[in-house]
Amino acid sequence: MQSKHFFLAGLAFCITACAPKATTNLSKSGAEDFFQYKPDRAPLISVHRGGGDLKGYPENCIESFAYVAQQIGPSAHPAIIECDIDLTKDSVMVMMHDATLDRTTNGTGKLIDKTYAELAQYRLEDNMGTVTPYKIPTLEQVLRWGKNKVRFTLDVKRNVSFAKVVDMIHKTGASDYACVITYNAQDAAKLHQLDPNLMLSVTIRNQAEYDRLREVGVPDNRMVAFVGVKEPDAELYSFLHQKGIATILGTLGNLDKQAAAKGNQVYNTYVQHGADIMSTDRPLEMARVLYPAGK
Repeated sequence: MQSKHFFLAGLAFCITACAPKATTNLSKSGAEDFFQYKPDRAPLISVHRGGGDLKGYPENCIESFAYVAQQIGPSAHPAIIECDIDLTKDSVMVMMHDATLDRTTNGTGKLIDKTYAELAQYRLEDNMGTVTPYKIPTLEQVLRWGKNKVRFTLDVKRNVSFAKVVDMIHKTGASDYACVITYNAQDAAKLHQLDPNLMLSVTIRNQAEYDRLREVGVPDNRMVAFVGVKEPDAELYSFLHQKGIATILGTLGNLDKQAAAKGNQVYNTYVQHGADIMSTDRPLEMARVLYPAGK
């Protein structure tokens, strides 16, 4: 019986893998439609921290988002920008991964000790330490810029309340193109209560983590499943796809390193195994493999 099950699963996979991959119309696709699983859709690229490994383009920066989105292909294969939200002393939500300014800007000290006006004097640095002309953007600026250009997955740092982020999503009209990242079922439940229509990136590495999300009231059609930074069992991909839940594989870290060492075609293998979205520090290399010229 088990052999029959795996044969049928393999047959279904072959049919899906061989079918033409559809593209996405960014201006007509709402967040639920965009982030849900579609067996005939081309894989999508999530740009970790918005592309900070690119020379001259800092992480969490609108200019970097624009550059990498254009390189990937803004219409046929829209980029997903994963970016980080933190808070200034005067409660302005800005894009920053670290609690301090030292690594990513030419300033020093804790972000929470600076007002937004004080941040204006600083410039962002790329990951090689080169100072750029670019400033630290606010969440509002980022969300208003992104309409009809990209999709966002928003990583909310601990200083920032979910309610404040949801209010800004509503204020900017970004509900159709923003998804909020959560790391546990309790946070996912809080966000779902704040806005039942909001799409959530949730961690599902096994059946128990899925069951817990359902127990706290998060429905399948609001989930995008982050399956971890190593490939999960094929059964997990199959289980989630049967429920219409798209999967995000974190290639950032070891899997990106494997692709760099063994050849970027490895990314296609991850897709064949069941990854719908891949979160990467190598978006341009990934795009060249996933989206060959003219396809």
